[in-house]
Amino acid sequence: MMSLMALGFLGADDWDFATWAAEVSQRTNRSLAGRRVVMPDDGEPAVERFRLQAAQWGMVPTPDDATCTDDLLKAGEAPLDPSAPVGGLFDSRHADGVEAMDAAQAHMPVTAALLDELTRETDLHGVRIAVCLILEPKTAVLLRLLKAAGATVGVFCEPESTDQRVADQLRREGITVQADAGWTAEQAHQGALRLLDEIRPQIIIDDGASFARLAALERPELLDGLIGVSEETTSGVRAFQAMQNAGALTFPVIAVNDSILKTGFDNTHGTGETCVTTMQDILGAHAFEGARVAVVGYGPVGRGFALRVRALGARVAVCDTDPVAALQAVFDGFAATDIDEALADADIVVSATGVRHTIALEHLQRMRQGAALAVIGGIANEIALDDIPDFRSETGCRIRDLAVPDGPVIRLLAEGDGVNYTAGGGNPIEIMDLSFAVQVSAVTHLWRTRGTLRPGLHRLDADADRRIAAVALSVRGFSVSHAVAENGYDWTMTRFAETERRSQTQEGQ
Repeated sequence: MMSLMALGFLGADDWDFATWAAEVSQRTNRSLAGRRVVMPDDGEPAVERFRLQAAQWGMVPTPDDATCTDDLLKAGEAPLDPSAPVGGLFDSRHADGVEAMDAAQAHMPVTAALLDELTRETDLHGVRIAVCLILEPKTAVLLRLLKAAGATVGVFCEPESTDQRVADQLRREGITVQADAGWTAEQAHQGALRLLDEIRPQIIIDDGASFARLAALERPELLDGLIGVSEETTSGVRAFQAMQNAGALTFPVIAVNDSILKTGFDNTHGTGETCVTTMQDILGAHAFEGARVAVVGYGPVGRGFALRVRALGARVAVCDTDPVAALQAVFDGFAATDIDEALADADIVVSATGVRHTIALEHLQRMRQGAALAVIGGIANEIALDDIPDFRSETGCRIRDLAVPDGPVIRLLAEGDGVNYTAGGGNPIEIMDLSFAVQVSAVTHLWRTRGTLRPGLHRLDADADRRIAAVALSVRGFSVSHAVAENGYDWTMTRFAETERRSQTQEGQ
């Protein structure tokens, strides 16, 4: 059963959901969304407010007499102290590489169970896989599991997204690693090419289509042996779609991002949640309370973020160029407005599009003095920092004052990079468990269908999603419902046929 979490450091007069959520999320890198939260049912106003905020966040409030198997925080045992563990929970930020990787692996049962199941049907021994993903403990679990399944695995990561303790530990475990947090841009480029040359991948697990495009542009001779690519992100699927439209996509690509088990959970509940709690960690637990927040882009990430900061008391305006997305925001209870109007009024602005120059220089110039700005999408120059003369990124800088030419001084978070993975621990462990389950589904599909899958974009079928979801429900202690036999799937059984049947029955009586 998925662990239950009680309100360990909350006294009877201090039910502070904002502080609790930020602390638990940032310390443990465990998901709050989809979890049960154990709490009393005494009707106290403060407790009920906490219950409502937890439910709006995506948690399942559970009576305090419930039982669990893991991670129960007992009242009064964990004071709210930055140096104290939360109810004895593992603090992933201060562990060494192997401890952090082992802790992540202990809470990623879906990927492990699914890969075990799939490799009984499709043997992965001998397949060469190059992985280009953010290199942190959850990714390390995917690499470990693929290696254990018999694949030859190597990984590349940009320096700003590399957790050095993880890179070092993976090397010790015999996995090829081309990643170093201290690399320059040119060293990273050469490292990526080295991985291509060393692994000569048959399958690429990609993030933003960057690694496969590098192969196509600088190592085209390797494409003859490339069976296919499994793409993780929205921006990557867009890039491959552009390649396909230009007639340049000569290999199959599985759009992992388009699986509901990825986009509907990783983007909405993973990125949406951890971007909020990372920004709380930087700006303060109650930074969103009463704040005017502009969310630019109302895809799954923007929606997940907007719903959660509203639960924390923010007043949210949504900006989206797609009228359908803007209308959805209105039906979710948010004001949809033009970006110029929203930015001029906002205390906090987030970009959630994955599109270059979403926040252009002219937008920066319209922002309020002292407003905070962050990216929760995550591509280069989603904020037009390249249009600011002499701007230099500072590695590891969580927040700084940025003087906009002919505009205000604003507070820039995480140097305009994806805030949750550059200034925080990235998406939660349980959420990445679902995403990586989709990845292993895609990898085994590519290997099983090698030589028969045409070049171009492909999507996994609904059965793959259902298979993952069934495992995920089971490990959380929930279940899918059942249907009785023959309960309405006969297409001939219309309301008219039913009326006729009753009429004939009555005539015969």
